[in-house]
Amino acid sequence: MFDIEEELKKLPAQPGVYIMHDKRDQIIYVGKAISLKNRVRQYFQSSRNKTAKIEQMVSRIAWFEYIITDSELEALVLECNLIKEHRPRYNTMLKDDKAYPYIKVTVAEDFPRVMMSRTMKKDKSKYFGPYTSAGAVKDTLDLIHKLYKIRTCSRNLPRDTGKERPCLNYHIHQCDAPCQGYISREDYGKAIAQAQDFLGGHYDSILKMLEEKMMAASDAMDFEKAIEYRELLNSVKKVAQKQKITSGNMDDRDIIAMARDDTDAVVQVFFVREGKLIGRDHFHVNIATAENRQQILTSFVKQFYSGTPFVPRELWIQEELEDGDVIARWLEMKRGQKVKIVVPQKGQKERLVELAERNAAMVLAQDKEKIKREELCTIGAMNQIGELIGLSGIRRVEAYDISNTSGLESVGSMIVYEDGRPKRSDYRKFKIQTVKGPNDYASMREVLMRRFSHGLKESRDMEEQGIADKSMGSFTRFPDLLMMDGGRGQVNIALEVLGELGLEIPVCGMVKDDHHRTRGLYYRNVEVPIDRHSEGFRLITRIQDEAHRFAIEYHRSLRGKDQVHSILDDIPDIGPARRKALMREFKSLEAVKEAAVEELEAVPGMNRRAAESVYRFFR
Repeated sequence: MFDIEEELKKLPAQPGVYIMHDKRDQIIYVGKAISLKNRVRQYFQSSRNKTAKIEQMVSRIAWFEYIITDSELEALVLECNLIKEHRPRYNTMLKDDKAYPYIKVTVAEDFPRVMMSRTMKKDKSKYFGPYTSAGAVKDTLDLIHKLYKIRTCSRNLPRDTGKERPCLNYHIHQCDAPCQGYISREDYGKAIAQAQDFLGGHYDSILKMLEEKMMAASDAMDFEKAIEYRELLNSVKKVAQKQKITSGNMDDRDIIAMARDDTDAVVQVFFVREGKLIGRDHFHVNIATAENRQQILTSFVKQFYSGTPFVPRELWIQEELEDGDVIARWLEMKRGQKVKIVVPQKGQKERLVELAERNAAMVLAQDKEKIKREELCTIGAMNQIGELIGLSGIRRVEAYDISNTSGLESVGSMIVYEDGRPKRSDYRKFKIQTVKGPNDYASMREVLMRRFSHGLKESRDMEEQGIADKSMGSFTRFPDLLMMDGGRGQVNIALEVLGELGLEIPVCGMVKDDHHRTRGLYYRNVEVPIDRHSEGFRLITRIQDEAHRFAIEYHRSLRGKDQVHSILDDIPDIGPARRKALMREFKSLEAVKEAAVEELEAVPGMNRRAAESVYRFFR
């Protein structure tokens, strides 16, 4: 038994990371401290002014552990890694897990390549970015290959020069074929240097060159060539317009600001590379136990830069960070150079941070409107269903369906909707065990009896073990409403099962018309009509269709397995490996049936005996 008071006395006055667990041993919070003794004890002191969220977290702590580190910087690194791995409930979490693409120039090669990379490694290559759009990277790479005719192959040059014919890119004039020795290393190096200038935002020379070539081709009446240069010219201008100058200073920096409400925050980041704004992005943050902007921004910076390989020279940020000096040292360690964290107070720097804040506020407001619209289709629709049948507080709905083919391989499906959205992790499949033949009522009775009997048993077992959280069991969470695919018959079956088990759960049927379309709800022996244009009606239709789809999908998979087994697995000398090889080679059972012995023997893994066995089986 973990005695919190006794364990608090053992805490060392050293830097480290503390890890809070609940009674299910799940990690609910990770933090760092200069002194573990002082920091952890604060959570359990009744005199300390704590927010409601922190009070809630502390009430769930069953035990804690800690890891001692040599410095606060080491504690910060460990904290970031543990938060990223465990995503604790009460840590302020970055919801978006984005990986930004880079453009990589393999300058260490004799004939370098220019390509997209999802990671930034210490491999002597030169990286440009990160870019906020993979599509923008692809467009830029396509343009570079057209302009500078850089190779895209992975051949080892000059070792493999002349060993293979030039590829298609050479023939469409997008590569000068260094693989054939058609361009010298020096001339190719000049093209690579120009490509790097282009990636660095220096467009004037290429714009001038393309304009001159376009005019020369036009003067020479070579209009097809002139159009080609014009399209390239427009492409370069399009890329150039995306990179707006933010300052004469050519440093790399990220500009960070946020907007928040009671439960969520949005952080906006402007990415400036070599003095140019190359993109921006926003990130949703779950506030959890954070009390102010400073704590939210601190959590964001730690999580964001622990997951991105590129750290800029400067961070312009809205508020001073908690442990700002430690975070700066950590960023310098990642970058390998000095990193400045600046809170602008005036001038252009302050205006850019304010611009980022306004963008964050706009995204937050737009998302709230989007959430309101979604709630009309989900929670609002669920409330409409409740109003139709006179129930309130409906959050969790379970729906059931049966699928079979003339009684063969009968299966049942259970789908779950919570707050108007499907909760697929709670979906369950049932293979009918006790019913022979096409008896949907008996099959449904078996499914419901198994589902709720199992749930009751799990609940009793958990109570005996002292586990109060019902979400731990796979069947322990009972619905607020059962929705049966059908009318009076299916509803009565459900009510009988619930009555036998001593459960009181409302049951309604989803009634269809003669065209198999949803018509209304059957509840307490009355069919309740529904407005076909309401969100409630649309939700009922989605639930009914989803229950049917899930059952059909499961039934189809079992039926397919049974067919494959009955035909191929019953052939002597044919096991799973040979069965797969036959289907891979012939694509269908009909083709296997019609194949000659020699064709069967030629399949990888087959021999003469097995081939003859298959041939005789089908004749």
